[in-house]
Amino acid sequence: MEYSAVARRAAPASRILAAALACKALDEDDTAALIYDLDGLDARLEAARAAFVPGTLHAVAVKAMPMPAVLSRLVARGAGLEAASLPELHLALAAGCEPSRIVFDSPAKTVPELRQALSLGVHLNADNFQELARLDALVDAPSSAATIGLRVNPQVGLGQIADTSVAGEFSKFGEPVEKRREIIEAYVARPWLTGLHMHVGSQGCPLALFTRGARILLDLRRDIDAACGGARITRVDIGGGLPVSYREGESEPTMREYGAALARDCPELFDGSLAVFTEFGRWMFAGQGFAASRVEYVKEQPGHRTAVIHLGADMFLRTCYVPGTWHHDLAAAGPDGALKAGAENPWHVAGPLCFSGDFLARSRPLPDVAPGDFILILDAGAYTFAMWSRYNSRQMPKVLGVSGGRFVTLKERERVEDVVAFWR
Repeated sequence: MEYSAVARRAAPASRILAAALACKALDEDDTAALIYDLDGLDARLEAARAAFVPGTLHAVAVKAMPMPAVLSRLVARGAGLEAASLPELHLALAAGCEPSRIVFDSPAKTVPELRQALSLGVHLNADNFQELARLDALVDAPSSAATIGLRVNPQVGLGQIADTSVAGEFSKFGEPVEKRREIIEAYVARPWLTGLHMHVGSQGCPLALFTRGARILLDLRRDIDAACGGARITRVDIGGGLPVSYREGESEPTMREYGAALARDCPELFDGSLAVFTEFGRWMFAGQGFAASRVEYVKEQPGHRTAVIHLGADMFLRTCYVPGTWHHDLAAAGPDGALKAGAENPWHVAGPLCFSGDFLARSRPLPDVAPGDFILILDAGAYTFAMWSRYNSRQMPKVLGVSGGRFVTLKERERVEDVVAFWR
């Protein structure tokens, strides 16, 4: 059979879906599902380890995929976790992560949240000078197991997607590096302040932004150490953000290439003088998960063919609202999960919500589909389920994992009574 390039790319997802249907891991009530290749997730973590110096803490971003059942697999294999809210911190704990391997980032931490983080003994990145002033009243250096750093905006510029770039001249995050004197003074005044943190953005950022940001952070570290009269900075957190490819034919930088670029431009990260942290999320999860939704209805009128499915702006918010930026390749499969072949025609793929913009795709080339078929949505493992919208009170779908050909239910399909309980 002849398949398009996108369909060939979807072949592994099709085989996994077919196996899940055959073994009844999915049943007729499962109108949609999110499925993770857990072995692929393991391989992703190993690739990160291989690219960095041994002992680097790869604190995987909880916000990208907050389910403890997924996070715990990475934790069991040596990953840490990065939390951007107090509930995310507790999701990290629920995943079995030791507090010393949790990084707590947020631009809006309250005093009770800071107090709790300090008592737990996590790695805490303060966002600004006001937060440091709050910590002055909370930190008991001899007794606290927590370590504390300051987030600095390296001001290296924006990537291709402004909304996910955070290192321009202005950012809501961190203190700008142009305040170098005030930053150094903050460290001189606080012996307990021993870390530096930065993040340049996510998706659409070239490697040069990451390496330039890390270089600026390390140069700042040198000046802080000099002003403090010794090796004050013991921990450098270079964030995450490495982009991934969502489109057939696009390339993405490999983790090996990223590590090599850092080793060339920032050798201090590899000489053993620092504890190095990363915060990968999208790169870790996106390509290891795909979504599948049953086609419920097919609607035709002149110039338009529409497949109505059970996922849309509830799970793919960015795709439906900003489709030109947040693309997902789609493929069609039959009721048994096998890829469909044949001539492709333009199809709209519409979600189930009462919202006229609820389209995963418009005029996308697909073979003819019918009720009972499936639409496969590729690279859906990051920032999809995590961004679930409660609009129309749709039930969250089942989440499966597959490892060694065996399926495990990571999260059951939400029940109607669960949704009612949420709103109560």
